Amino acid sequence: MLVVWDWNGTLLDDMDVCLGVINGMLRRRGLPPIPDLDRYREIFTFPVRTYYALAGFDLEREPFTDLAEEYMTGYRAASRSCGLVAGARETLAALDRMGVRQVLASASRQDDLERQVAEQGVQGAFSAVLGMADQFGGGKAGLAAGYLRREGADPADVLFVGDTVHDLEVARQVGCRCVLIAGGHQSRSRLEAAGAAVLEHIRQLPAYLAGGAENR
Repeated sequence: MLVVWDWNGTLLDDMDVCLGVINGMLRRRGLPPIPDLDRYREIFTFPVRTYYALAGFDLEREPFTDLAEEYMTGYRAASRSCGLVAGARETLAALDRMGVRQVLASASRQDDLERQVAEQGVQGAFSAVLGMADQFGGGKAGLAAGYLRREGADPADVLFVGDTVHDLEVARQVGCRCVLIAGGHQSRSRLEAAGAAVLEHIRQLPAYLAGGAENR
């Protein structure tokens, strides 16, 4: 059994930081901030370009790449205050005791991802840490598919765990099962509307996996 984890919002508790950074950018432009996490969870999406437009940025006046670089500059500094979501360490350890191999796949840039994982002290939990070549939130499906192909992993034995509809889309592209965790970067209602299996808390994952065939 192989579990492919998402990072931001699934294991790393960075929602407040993400909201704060994007609101700082909006305020500097005289634009109304996103009022709260509930609204943030309703507009956050992939591709990230679409999210920026929904947040209120004028992408015809400012290049998306400039906005993404400004965001990441603020995020890199602010995210050092983040911790893991409650129960994440215990869940990683529980899956390890169950003999589950674990891999991390993220739309974050590779060096940023490796730094954050090391700062949280959980690098030893993963057989591989897979990030992107840049900060523009590109395709995660290619990363995951390439890893599974190199490892000769059967998609039927792989479970994606994330917190957004995009994670479900990635799993479907790769041909794997998926379960999403509520309380991350998108609302539970959005996750359920996409047809995802949704757990209320990450601590429920070991029992979900132990359910085996009934969760397929």
